[in-house]
Amino acid sequence: MINVTLIGASGFVGTAILNELLNRGHKVTAIVRNPERVGVKNDNLNVVKANVADTEAVIEACKGKDAVISAYNPGWTNPNIYEETLHNYPLILEGVKLSGVNRLLCVGGAGTLFCAPGLRVVDSGAIPEAIMGGVKSLGEFYLNTLVNEHDIDWVFFSPAGTLEPGERTGIFRLGKDDLIVDADGNSHISVEDYAMAMVDELEKPVHHFERFTIGY
Repeated sequence: MINVTLIGASGFVGTAILNELLNRGHKVTAIVRNPERVGVKNDNLNVVKANVADTEAVIEACKGKDAVISAYNPGWTNPNIYEETLHNYPLILEGVKLSGVNRLLCVGGAGTLFCAPGLRVVDSGAIPEAIMGGVKSLGEFYLNTLVNEHDIDWVFFSPAGTLEPGERTGIFRLGKDDLIVDADGNSHISVEDYAMAMVDELEKPVHHFERFTIGY
């Protein structure tokens, strides 16, 4: 059993990761803004209402844990998603470090993946303007902050271009910095398989101080 703190456990990706963790028998402290949105009850689950900008609350919720998984997202419909991501994610990073935990797994984005030599997805014109703020801010946090972080063992796990509800198949491919596409040129992954791969990395760490990605 791994004792883990999960930030953003009530969101789309966070819920899938929470279910995967609990189904594998791990102990989870879930940090959420709205505890009522956590629809599962389990003896191994402790739900904590906290604001991720509250560093002391993050430290307290992470202290003594084996690892932290962050699925933080201010909300794709939040008009301030760009500013809040760039303000809050460094605070999350700092809080986890100050808690003494030495392993941080971040739910990343696909925007900074390369879809052609020298061309990142975020610059390809493929991303709708409606979500560009969230894509750009998460990518900037990765490129400008995480890649320069050497005091905690971090990973930034980028999903495929399309992350959607589906099935937990266990049949997928992992890569590093290039967008993974199938035989038809599509880049996609179910949130269930993404969560499976995230918890695989938690249980048996393969990546350190780097980004990796997934796709069918």
